Amino acid sequence: MAYNGGMKENNMPFLTERQEDILNAIIEEYAEMAAPVGSVTLAKLFDVSSATIRAEMARLERLGLIAQPHTSAGRIPTDAGYRYYVNSLVENDERRIEEEERDTRLSRATHAIEVRVNSQTLAEEAIRGAVNSLVELTGNLGLATIGGQLYLSGISSLFSQPEFLNPERIRSVAKLLDNLEPWLREAAPGEPLNIFIGRENPIGRSSEVSLIISKFRSPFSDKSYIGVLGPTRQNYSRVMALVRQAGEMLERTL
Repeated sequence: MAYNGGMKENNMPFLTERQEDILNAIIEEYAEMAAPVGSVTLAKLFDVSSATIRAEMARLERLGLIAQPHTSAGRIPTDAGYRYYVNSLVENDERRIEEEERDTRLSRATHAIEVRVNSQTLAEEAIRGAVNSLVELTGNLGLATIGGQLYLSGISSLFSQPEFLNPERIRSVAKLLDNLEPWLREAAPGEPLNIFIGRENPIGRSSEVSLIISKFRSPFSDKSYIGVLGPTRQNYSRVMALVRQAGEMLERTL
């Protein structure tokens, strides 16, 4: 399976195993708590001194993978940090599949999508059902192309997340959504799973959101799309798996 968008693997910086583990921990903790992650938290997690963690964080910051939003705060991932993390998930494809198989919450979520899709007799309603399931399971905005139209669901869910307390952020995302359907039609991303993180987005570069979409064949088009749009802060492993499986499920069913 191929993944689109952002730095390619051969342009990625070299990290030691501990630096990669710290980056992963910052990304996963930030996704959960929506607050900068400090050295004390990480020192407890890795059972090393705060000074050791601060030195490793300084290296990650110099590489542009994490940033400090303001003085005395912890660190948050950058777009480049998220891209490194996503590419690492892809490189470890076998391990990712094994983890998905062991993840009972993910299995239940996938089953919920399947039940909703299979309960519909019309292709359009099956696609809408899959999108609505993704909204409920991820808290993101869900989207799909149905014929020449873009179906959106979960706008209130997206804008209820803490990243969108600023009205300017909301306007930026709304502008992206206004241009998303014509862009999808024109660009027609060709990979089974396409991931655009933050400024990688070809439209709405300043909106600080990630677009994760799966291409699938439907009665409407050989290049139909289903996916989610959410803040860059999210559980990429889980969301990628859900979007990918939703696309594969629709293609099998329809």
